[in-house]
Amino acid sequence: MTTTPKPEPTLTDVIQKLDKLAADVEHLSSDVEHLSSEMKRFDERFSDYRQATQWVVQLAFTLIASATITVIITSVLK
Repeated sequence: MTTTPKPEPTLTDVIQKLDKLAADVEHLSSDVEHLSSEMKRFDERFSDYRQATQWVVQLAFTLIASATITVIITSVLK
């Protein structure tokens, strides 16, 4: 059995592969930019939700504290 050697790549083949790699890198770069902008929007939304949660917790503690003070003052004054 004789094996035929693979022909060596020509300069045109190398250039075509480099062009394909450049296109792939450009595509991946745009994907990374898109994901980066999505991440920024997610971070902004997460920050808004965290701040809203803090406000709700503060409101709950304020309501509990005011109800407790109201009960104590009412029982002391009676």
